[in-house]
Amino acid sequence: MRCWSKSVWSTAVVLVLSLAFGEMGAAADTVGVTVENKSEPVLCAEKDNVTLTFASPKVAAFRIEAIHPSYISTIGVDSYEPDWTACEFKQEALAPARPPERTTLYEDIELWIVAHRYQSFWRDAGTRVVIGDKVHEGVHLLQVWMIRPMGGEEVAVLYPQDGYWRLRPKAPHGRAPTAFGSSFLIGPVSEDKGRPVVDLAEIAFDGKARAFTLTFKDGNTARVALDLVDEQRHRLKVAFARPVERAPFAALRSMHVTRFNNDVADVAALEAGASSWSESPVMQFKGAARATEVWAGRLLPSRHNTSSPDMVLGNFAGSSAGQASPAQK
Repeated sequence: MRCWSKSVWSTAVVLVLSLAFGEMGAAADTVGVTVENKSEPVLCAEKDNVTLTFASPKVAAFRIEAIHPSYISTIGVDSYEPDWTACEFKQEALAPARPPERTTLYEDIELWIVAHRYQSFWRDAGTRVVIGDKVHEGVHLLQVWMIRPMGGEEVAVLYPQDGYWRLRPKAPHGRAPTAFGSSFLIGPVSEDKGRPVVDLAEIAFDGKARAFTLTFKDGNTARVALDLVDEQRHRLKVAFARPVERAPFAALRSMHVTRFNNDVADVAALEAGASSWSESPVMQFKGAARATEVWAGRLLPSRHNTSSPDMVLGNFAGSSAGQASPAQK
């Protein structure tokens, strides 16, 4: 594997973060959040062992971006097939299964939402999906598709019953769609059977606004808007009706076995008042007490989901006392 000097590594991170944040400066009401690294080493590449949680009782809004890795233009052969090496659940995962029931729930000229219902799913939270005046029960997966030349491209997925999301930007011109990689959770994060989850009562989609409204089982809500989807990034803007006070308001989930077999290898964090970013391999990341921006991704290609995007969480903002939260405006 090619070794990069610390100065080259730092320069590459700065370039990636400049792409991510570009025109966006720090807001006056920026909140520093606590980031905890709860990752554990594993040998199975199909098990999410990377967990970063984001917590603050003040955050009313934030932003999530999926950005093509810095090496996207150098990829010759993409690798996106599962790697079942050292996975004790390989036989179960590869057992023949009935194809899911597939239904288009919403469609316009540029975007459509497709629901999948599986024969079985690891968790049934009873989450409803609402589009217009129609209520859909038992949906296990929602796909967001967008038009592209000569067809469509899946740019996001959401699992209503456990709250997991995945994003990817549109593929660069002339390339096939890229791989999904890291996933994330939005809302009060809890655990079920040792796995982080978000308990959702309802997911509603507004096609004209290009936005989801998440209703959590604790009564809180969040508006998740498709803010920008292009050939460089896919950006979501999240606004809570009220801050999440007693649990993390978001979590990033991913996989890391080795530096050459992972979906995320490195983390960079900027803390409030700091004059530089902290940078470290993901399994050595010590967390952050007052993070205002966090990047998690790769600077060198991996044998697993080679083209999957880097993830950036930031623009953590609070709501002023006596003012409506961003989700209520």
